[in-house]
Amino acid sequence: MSSTVTLGLIGGLVVMAVLFEMLRRQTLREKYAVTWFLIAVACLAIAVFPRLLFGAADLLGVAVPANLLFFVASIVLMVLTLQHSYELGRLEEKTRTLAEDLAILRMEVEASRRDGPEGQGGATVPLPPDPDV
Repeated sequence: MSSTVTLGLIGGLVVMAVLFEMLRRQTLREKYAVTWFLIAVACLAIAVFPRLLFGAADLLGVAVPANLLFFVASIVLMVLTLQHSYELGRLEEKTRTLAEDLAILRMEVEASRRDGPEGQGGATVPLPPDPDV
């Protein structure tokens, strides 16, 4: 067994082990685990059957199979980055909306405390501290 095959097998198995451990500890969501599982399987397949890479390079007209591997890896990284950027933007929008809703609720509670009689109006319920202060 060549060192390239050994390195590919070790890399794929390490990714699989880390992936399953992160899933077990619930630190990785399932929708991301599927992507990483497919990447690990592809690494293992190329390590076990290197002729797949050579055949794909011949089929696509790429002179050096390693160039095809690096190109595909860079495309995968770009797609993952794009997906995470989309998720980050969506979460930032959701956080902004929640902060605005919390500010409105704080204003309503404070207004009801000022306007209500002493025994009513929730004067005994403390507001949570404002994290921005």
